[in-house]
Amino acid sequence: MLMTRERRPAVRTLRGWALSVLQEVGAIHECEEHGWAKDRADPHALARAIEFARQDPPAGVSPDEATAEIRDVLDSIGDTCPECRDGDC
Repeated sequence: MLMTRERRPAVRTLRGWALSVLQEVGAIHECEEHGWAKDRADPHALARAIEFARQDPPAGVSPDEATAEIRDVLDSIGDTCPECRDGDC
């Protein structure tokens, strides 16, 4: 029986790669109603994302650049959805 390994979807931008990594490690999640990314404020998840960026950066990107992008993207995401009233989501 032929076994295939699950592949990650192709990401076209460094920002898209960083969002994918952050979501995969559980550092961010989506508002179920509106789809906005929200920071989970989990330091362990951030550490996993940084470690992943250092060990397996995208092709043509240095580990330092990948780590910086992870931090930049996470810094740009809030912990509430801008469309939800009073942080209901």
